[in-house]
Amino acid sequence: MNLEDYQMIFKRKSFHLFRNIGNEKISEEELKDIEEYIKTLTPLIDNIKVKIRIDKDSTTCKRGQEYGILFYSEKKENYLQNIGYLGEQLDLYLVSKNIGTLWFGIGKIKEGREEDLDFVIMIAIAKVDSPLKFRKDMFKSKRKEIAEIWRGTKYLEIANIVRFAPSACNTQPWVVEENENELKVYRYRKVGKRGIMPKDRVIYYNQIDIGIFLYFLELCLMKNQISFERTIYEEENPEQEYNLEAIYQIK
Repeated sequence: MNLEDYQMIFKRKSFHLFRNIGNEKISEEELKDIEEYIKTLTPLIDNIKVKIRIDKDSTTCKRGQEYGILFYSEKKENYLQNIGYLGEQLDLYLVSKNIGTLWFGIGKIKEGREEDLDFVIMIAIAKVDSPLKFRKDMFKSKRKEIAEIWRGTKYLEIANIVRFAPSACNTQPWVVEENENELKVYRYRKVGKRGIMPKDRVIYYNQIDIGIFLYFLELCLMKNQISFERTIYEEENPEQEYNLEAIYQIK
């Protein structure tokens, strides 16, 4: 885990359309660096096979991107959370290189499997010619208030940062509960609220979102020099309102 990623939290934004970003292109050297960086990503779950590859034009994404980064996985418990956790590490790395990103959930590909692994999601990317075209003031972004996502008062400084984690349709499907020397992270599903997502895909995307959120949370803990031990849980019933995802024991 790299503390430079923490600084990128404040810079990153979702480029829903890659417009007015200049004429620079991702170089061959940068592509090689991305491929090498992919090899260093730390999984949330160790025993899930994944493949991440850079693709030029075999997806349905038409947002002006140069490339798509495609994520494949075997289907095991927490495989979606694992992809979110891996993908957000890559997302923040790309931002540090002035490469704009977009988690693109509705993208489809010509072939749905790669080495017997299923396609999960993609991140669209393009070179941006100036860091000034990234987010200037993260705190002006629309997010839930701290009180909606965080129960407790000891770590409100952290709560004020992690609430800016990206999520599908900005659903922000997380709640953190402080207890004595521990943080419990839940996936929260408000019944009937799904934005523009198809009903049968809400849980799918929000489980990916949880992986993204956990990476944000761990970066914030590390930035504040807070040691922890993490336990990941399998969801008992994905359809219920609250599902325990992780417990962080504060040392």
